[in-house]
Amino acid sequence: MTSSVQDAGLPVEPVRPVTAVVVAGTHVRLTRLQQMLASVGIEVLAAVRTVDEGVAAVDAHEPDTVLLDLAMGAGGLELVERVMARRATPIVLTGAAAERADVALAAGAVDLVTPGTEGLGPVAYSRALARHLGVASRVRVITHPRGRLRERGLAVGSAPAGGSSHRRPGGALPSRRPSLVVIGASTGGPPALARILGALPADLDVPIVVVQHMAEGFVEGLARWLDGVVGLPVSVALNGDRLRPGHVVLAPSDGNLVVEQGLRIRIEDPRPDQFHVPEIDRTLATVAEVCRERAVGVLLTGMGRDGAVGMLALRRAGGFTIGQDEGTSAVWGMPAAAAALDGLDVELPLPGIAAGIVEAVGRLRIHEAV
Repeated sequence: MTSSVQDAGLPVEPVRPVTAVVVAGTHVRLTRLQQMLASVGIEVLAAVRTVDEGVAAVDAHEPDTVLLDLAMGAGGLELVERVMARRATPIVLTGAAAERADVALAAGAVDLVTPGTEGLGPVAYSRALARHLGVASRVRVITHPRGRLRERGLAVGSAPAGGSSHRRPGGALPSRRPSLVVIGASTGGPPALARILGALPADLDVPIVVVQHMAEGFVEGLARWLDGVVGLPVSVALNGDRLRPGHVVLAPSDGNLVVEQGLRIRIEDPRPDQFHVPEIDRTLATVAEVCRERAVGVLLTGMGRDGAVGMLALRRAGGFTIGQDEGTSAVWGMPAAAAALDGLDVELPLPGIAAGIVEAVGRLRIHEAV
């Protein structure tokens, strides 16, 4: 005979439902979303229609998540910026908000229910809402006190604060000049990218490759947004292009970015069993092979393990690897996995990563001049 927890005299901790504030543009839409969330066990603390009401509801109820179904031009972007500035809360986009998810994700929203999911029927859509809100509720988001994240972060050339080193005492950076910088990111990545790229000098003479996990169709918008708020030119990588110093390219959302000899870009089809598209590990593996010690890898906030094996490969090839630290990561999953594999040279807080990249370049210039 088996005994239950109650039989053993131990208290049972009830599973607390995920809580949400829902913001949508019409009463009909609010009612529909409330009914769907109730059917899958999400507790709706407030359902409101305006930006001001949404911000007030988040302040008053302190929900686990916000479900936003308000077009960006109708106040959706303003709500994301105000919530992330006042009381940072994981925001999931759906419906009208998901149609311009690129700008909302860049401003701090953490996830979206892919447009078209609702067409699969109410049961499938309700389950998707529950799944996305459940994951988002576990994301540790970062407050962004300036609405559009246009701050440039730590002044270039200042010392990284609070970084810890795995292999180099005192967090010292290596005396080698990278021919390429590769940055991988997932959940919480767009605002982190804006912070880092915005703090890099406009005359930085190395190519930069960014691999950001993002739903198909939204990378182009992210590239346009970044191009408008950072000093370096930003575009989406094209098959056959050659990487150029001082330019930032983003991996497209429908394939893996491979770096070949001569810093030529090849976009390859994803593997049938591939979970993340684009894959950070695949890009880092090719950079490790082609650039070896003349590359810097940076792994930012994100769930899962993508990038961990690639960072280890790059480090073993002689490249220099930086991981975002736990304290400033929205989700300390990917950098933690890389640290566990001993794939990081240093961990740095988000405000110090740009300076770390610049210092890596500057130290080699001093080394070559000697």
